[in-house]
Amino acid sequence: MTRIIFMGTPDFSSPILEAVAEQSEVIAVVTQPDKPVGRKKVMTPPPVKVTAERLGIEVLQPVKLSGSDELRHMIELKPDLIITAAYGQLLPEVLLNTPELGCINVHASLLPKYRGGAPIHYAIINGESETGVSIMYMAKKLDAGDVISQRAIPIEQHDNVGSLHDKLSALGVTLLLETLPSIIDGTNARTPQDEAHVSFASNINRQDEWVTFDRPASVVHNHIRGLSPWPVGYAKLYGQNMKFWSAERAEGQGKPGEILAADKEGIVVAASEGAIRLTEVQPAGKKKMNAGDFAAGRKDLKGMVFNG
Repeated sequence: MTRIIFMGTPDFSSPILEAVAEQSEVIAVVTQPDKPVGRKKVMTPPPVKVTAERLGIEVLQPVKLSGSDELRHMIELKPDLIITAAYGQLLPEVLLNTPELGCINVHASLLPKYRGGAPIHYAIINGESETGVSIMYMAKKLDAGDVISQRAIPIEQHDNVGSLHDKLSALGVTLLLETLPSIIDGTNARTPQDEAHVSFASNINRQDEWVTFDRPASVVHNHIRGLSPWPVGYAKLYGQNMKFWSAERAEGQGKPGEILAADKEGIVVAASEGAIRLTEVQPAGKKKMNAGDFAAGRKDLKGMVFNG
């Protein structure tokens, strides 16, 4: 049976680990260290660690892989194949050269588009009509290895990061299981990426979460749903941040950021072209709520301006 080391961290990776463990011998799982979560800073294990421990697989959590004891241990294990899926660190060259069958990655984009850590977010933010999963060989350069297999799915208008994440994780399982036999027997395809069509999707930072309305409504809508349900976009109202959990296209014209209507249906905000209706919001210091509930009783909302 093929001896595999699996490397991954978030929810996206857990179903992939489970599927691989059902068919092959996973001799170790490598994931990021536990992190403090929430206001109380409770130390929380990454989802892949939880899955690996439930499956009874050894877990390694190096803070930095290069030069670590965990790296030496991985090499000593002599894996036949290393599989990564949203691990979160680049692999040292010595590790890339260790397995006889190589190191492969399950990446949530149609490479060479959206190399990097936030391909799902940027596919939605940029208004792509489709995305997909690529199984690729790993190289020293970020997400630049030869593509082994690839499959596309449409991005629906109602999709956000959460729904598309779940679709791509399931697709990753299916495509990897279909592709693994050819990798193991050496008959797989290997297609170099076209560097002329490379784009990047760096991790989302705080500045990326800032929603402005001086753009067409379609662009604003894509920005909001491309950040939901994490990390969630925001703008200022009453001088305080308000998060936008969900929105939809609406009719209306006005000054960008101006609230055109506020009723039980939500809060309609003008963009540079058209408008959007905020349907779920989170005022500063409060929980997520229906935008119509927030609007109830606030007669002053109409005419106010976000980021004004």
